[in-house]
Order: sequence, then C-alpha cells, then structure tokens
Amino acid sequence: MKSNTRIALLPLAISLMLVSVSACSKTENKDKPAAAGDAAAGASGAPAIKIAGLETERDQVSYMVGMDIAKSLDQIKDDIDVDTLSKGIRDSFAKKGIKLTEEQATQIRQTFTQQLQQRAVTKQAEDAKKNLTEGEAFLAANKGKPDVRATESGLQYQILRAGSGPKPTMTDTVKVNYKGTFLNGETFDSSYDRGQPVDFALNQVVPGWGEGVALMPVGSKFKFWLPAKLAYGEQGQPPTIGPNAALVFEVELIEIVK
Repeated sequence: MKSNTRIALLPLAISLMLVSVSACSKTENKDKPAAAGDAAAGASGAPAIKIAGLETERDQVSYMVGMDIAKSLDQIKDDIDVDTLSKGIRDSFAKKGIKLTEEQATQIRQTFTQQLQQRAVTKQAEDAKKNLTEGEAFLAANKGKPDVRATESGLQYQILRAGSGPKPTMTDTVKVNYKGTFLNGETFDSSYDRGQPVDFALNQVVPGWGEGVALMPVGSKFKFWLPAKLAYGEQGQPPTIGPNAALVFEVELIEIVK
C-alpha cells in the first residue's frame, strides 16, 4: 500500500556462492589427495546426486549456473544468440580468441543499454495509455451498479459489512486485513494469504486507500475501486503494478491502533 526496470547480468546468489566456496577451500582439506574414483564426484569430493544426463557434480553445477544466467537474462532473451553467448564465455575463460576489445565491449554495452532504456520508456507510455483507458471505462460502468458509492475524488466503494466502532482519521494507524486485485480479479497482494493482519498509518498509504479506510467504522468490511490517480499513478509500482492501473481492494478494519 505504501506510497524501477532493472537487468541483472548475474544473480547475486552465484557471487555469494563463489565467495563461500573460496573461503571454505582455504580451511577444508587443503592438502588432501584425491581418492580413487573421485573423478565422478564433484570438486567437493561428495558424490553427485543422481540426475539423468547430469551424472557428475560438475555437470550439475554447470547446468545450475546456466539456469541462473538464463533467468537473469530473461528480459533480453530475444536479443541474445545462445551459441554466440556460449562462445563469448568460452573465449573469455580461455583468454584467447576474444573478438572484442574492452573499448568495443564498452561501446556495445552503452548502446544496448540505451536501447533497453528507450524500449522501457516506450512500453511505459503504451501501458499507461492502455491502462488509463481501460480503468476509466471500467469505473464509469461500475459507478452505476447498485450499492456502489463514489466520493468527490473519484473513489468508489461498497459496504460489504457495516461496523459499529469509531472511524479513524488520516493521522491514525489502523490494523486491517485486506486483498488487492487488478480489474480482472487477479490478486497482487493479500494479508489473508500471509495469514495475519497488517498495521498501516493512513497518511503513509496511497491516497484512495487512506480516504477509503477513513470512511469505515471499526468492524466494517468495504470494497474499494481506486482510479489510477488515487493509487500508484503514472509510475505504477514496478514490477507488480503497471502505470495508470486502477485497483480494487477489499478491506476489513479490525481496530484503530493506539
């Protein structure tokens, strides 16, 4: 509730793993000779787990690293030729036959980064226009439904259960259970799924959320429809919530936290 596209070239997990292995190798079995039969085992000396097609630990580690690299490059997979990528790795490991100078690599990297940034800007603008149009059409139709009320700001709400307690003010902190969904009903956040309510200061959440909860007597359950301007606006909340996305929340107000 509280009021950034990034490309990682290698997962942090791999770096941490390599550091850990390096530290351990200095203290464990430094001078221990390899036993007969260790060729089928990994560098640790422990037998590899049985995986068809990946018989040795080296095979398994190599494949695991490949999977991690693929995940980290998923956003640019259509820009990459895997065979050429593999050749770049092999040549770099061998330290010979490298086809790019450092200066050329830097120039290519900068150009490609600029292209990715421009793509992100273009997509952001396209998504913002599409989401705003869809949100406005949805809210215009929703406003006429029975029991749906609207405030001057454009917030729409429905009373699912009326409570009898006091109403919070915008300076209060409240304890709530809630579920947030997109207009298509897909859930993006839910305290119910986490199994526990959450405390929020109403002056530190998105405007529509604070305005809506301030309408609720303690013990109530309301449903809110937030236009983009009362949610995360033109920027959205990457990577989960897109730009100009209208959002839906069901909220139970449990108590005003003193």
